[in-house]
Amino acid sequence: MRYQPFGRRTGLRMSEYVLGTANFGTAPTAAGVEGSRAIFDRFVDAGGTTIDTSNIYQGGEAESILGKLLDGRRDDLVVITKYSGSRSATVPPGTTGNSRRSMVRSVEESLRRLRTDRIDVLMPHFPDGLTPMPEILAGLDDLIRTGKILHGGLSNFPAWRAAGAAVRTEAHDPSLLAGIQTEYSLAERSAERETLPMAEAHGLGVLLYSPLAGGLLTGKYRRGEGGRLTARGASAKDGRREAVLDAVLAVASETGLSPIQIALSWLRRRSAQATTSLLPVVGPRTVEHLESYLSAMTTELSTEHHRLLDAAGAPALGTPHEDVSAAWASGTDGDRSLVDAPLIPVT
Repeated sequence: MRYQPFGRRTGLRMSEYVLGTANFGTAPTAAGVEGSRAIFDRFVDAGGTTIDTSNIYQGGEAESILGKLLDGRRDDLVVITKYSGSRSATVPPGTTGNSRRSMVRSVEESLRRLRTDRIDVLMPHFPDGLTPMPEILAGLDDLIRTGKILHGGLSNFPAWRAAGAAVRTEAHDPSLLAGIQTEYSLAERSAERETLPMAEAHGLGVLLYSPLAGGLLTGKYRRGEGGRLTARGASAKDGRREAVLDAVLAVASETGLSPIQIALSWLRRRSAQATTSLLPVVGPRTVEHLESYLSAMTTELSTEHHRLLDAAGAPALGTPHEDVSAAWASGTDGDRSLVDAPLIPVT
């Protein structure tokens, strides 16, 4: 397992895989208490040091199970948790969302469940469409000053909001906004339009969740199996995603590797090419699932295979990205002359 700082704004080091705990629970579809322990122990034995959870995973049970597992090992591990939402059927107004009040209340509850005195990175799980960014940042700053959290971040926020927060914190305390979390995989590359370039420009670390696109890239939906996509009523079939899966299965057939190894090997190469940290969050439900993820750490694909996968999943970047790229490629755009023109001093 390799280790790297979480972005360029902090010295906080994380393992190249982050263990997601959304399946840590006793529900029929979850890993169970002993299963969660087995997954956690195997991850730590493999050199994993970074754990991602949330106050809403399994209705808070994931944090409670994780808290017991951290006993005696807390100082060796980096714990990331998130706040904002609730799994309760009836939620009183003012108890959820991104507000400072909600943040403080949620942190106190998370600290109790996690059986710890601090959270390494705290993030609002989703934007609530209401709370101003200065309030979120002020709340994170207050909690850092008290020592209850060490760093702040943003999960699922649009690039323009994260960029504004990055600029606000740059002079005051860059580590206040250490990184972000977003969905990213071969089958979901929307983050390449704005989110990942923004994170690289501002030195933010990036946690990449759903690296297997909800199980799509394992090929299980084609085998008629169920999974996260079917559970939430989402379709595993659309033209672009089908093309991505075709490419993954073709490379798997040529190399003898599993689709999981193909998808995660592609993601690891992307991470190696980035100027900031891109860390996949893997959320296994069994130790066998985790073993298949770990096996990808020794998988190497050829340049030609990477080209095939890149082309199959490339998103349409849209305006202005494609217009600018086309103009530069053709060399005929009138505005390009401004680049080559001599500088005119301002008087």
